[in-house]
Amino acid sequence: MSQSATRNNARRDFYERIGGLSMAPLWESLHQLVPPQPAPKYQAAHWDYDKVRPYLMESGSLITAKEAVRRVLILENPAMQGSACITPSLYAGLQLILPGEVAPSHRHTQSALRFIVEGEGAYTAVDGERTIMHEGDFVITPTWTWHDHGNESKQPMVWLDGLDIPLVAMFNAGFAENGESDEQAVTAPEGTSDAKYASGLLPVDWKPSRQTSPIFNYPYARTREALAGLAKAGAPDPCHGYKLRYVNPASGGAPIATMGTFMQLLPKGFTTAPYRCTDGTVFSVVEGSGESVIGDKIFRWKKRDHFVAPSWAKVEHRADDEAVLFSFSDRPVQEKLDLWREDRGGR
Repeated sequence: MSQSATRNNARRDFYERIGGLSMAPLWESLHQLVPPQPAPKYQAAHWDYDKVRPYLMESGSLITAKEAVRRVLILENPAMQGSACITPSLYAGLQLILPGEVAPSHRHTQSALRFIVEGEGAYTAVDGERTIMHEGDFVITPTWTWHDHGNESKQPMVWLDGLDIPLVAMFNAGFAENGESDEQAVTAPEGTSDAKYASGLLPVDWKPSRQTSPIFNYPYARTREALAGLAKAGAPDPCHGYKLRYVNPASGGAPIATMGTFMQLLPKGFTTAPYRCTDGTVFSVVEGSGESVIGDKIFRWKKRDHFVAPSWAKVEHRADDEAVLFSFSDRPVQEKLDLWREDRGGR
């Protein structure tokens, strides 16, 4: 037997013996545990709303919002089947509330965002205050807050749910409780949060009790106006067009501690320069049409479509006409841990 074969046999024997002590040799997996750069095991994907919507509506005839608690079709990454994840750290799904329905009150440690995709007039209630939702609104449900949803309009309401479910699961920090009634008691007039916190001013003696924003509805009308103002102020960023991030007015940080949220305007005919970053990002198309090149894939998109770009994948957006994209990612967590990186050349 050669010296090399003898050495390999000795190593295998050694690995078997230490395996009995629940130990393993680092040198056999170091290249996978500490890679030279991100190598995501999930992939870019696209959900065409015209194809998705009929299934959403069909789900409304199969189960009620009350029976389901939350009637949602999960946007599951094709490379992570059975995981209920769109990226390893994020969950996304499309929720349907039909006229007259209520999604019953509950609370959980997972933080949630709602981005309104279709319809207007339904409400969400958070800790005793309701807000009426319109297309393009960004609504937050902070960790461990009571929340329910109801649709008093005459049309179906659909929104994108984004949650940090995989992150909370990784820490084994998940708790949940159902409310005593389907709808929580309303204890504050509609608009209370806006009046207190959304004008660039804060009540003089108010001190934040948590990291999430005290505003829980960021209306699209206000966001769109801000984007239009930014577009008048100068040239677009080569990699982003005109892009803004939503903020917690008390800290300047993200409205939700675990998820960053953004809105960007792409002028008609604009193509972004190649860009990549370490936060895998979920996109919802608010206005316009175009395409995105993500790695070696090309996705054509239009209003209400959704797509995901994996960590460190090169991304280029091309707008046919003026387009607006909402997006969310785990960037705040990465920034807190000094892990976040970007590459504005996309090499």
